[in-house]
Amino acid sequence: MRLIVGLGNPGAKYNFTRHNFGFLALDFYFKVNNLKWESSPKFGAIWAKTKIRDEDVIFIKPQGFYNESGRVVHEFMHYYKIAAQDILVICDNFDLEFGKIRYRAAGQAAGNNGLKSIDIVLGSGDYPRLRLGTGNDELRKKLGDIDFVLSRFTEDEKGRLPEILRTVSDKIAEII
Repeated sequence: MRLIVGLGNPGAKYNFTRHNFGFLALDFYFKVNNLKWESSPKFGAIWAKTKIRDEDVIFIKPQGFYNESGRVVHEFMHYYKIAAQDILVICDNFDLEFGKIRYRAAGQAAGNNGLKSIDIVLGSGDYPRLRLGTGNDELRKKLGDIDFVLSRFTEDEKGRLPEILRTVSDKIAEII
């Protein structure tokens, strides 16, 4: 069994913000693959379970705040007995150039508070992650880190999102 986690913040005010790139990636994957989210939340997450190539796969979008994602990930892992190496966390990364995608089988949180939260409950960073670049040095300097991650994509960036999300969707399929 696999667990695919998209990180983001709940609520309409966070839609299309940089910090919600993980949610956006899963929503795009669901649209492309004609998948549907369950109608009732489980363990504090929007979720869905499906079979892909004879393997059960659970997708979640934690509905607590980004920095508290670890609790929800832990609940799903414990309930479904999923090993750390069988999860994939999809998150934003402002240190990566916008549109760059980086996969690692394990690693450090590197300042990402959602990953830090998951590291704490798992006791390590030994789980796969897919980092989606949101870097825009000029805007980040102007806004500061906190306001930057909560800012919406620029018009130019929005125009590039479909291509980036297609690539991310292909990468999710490849990893699964």
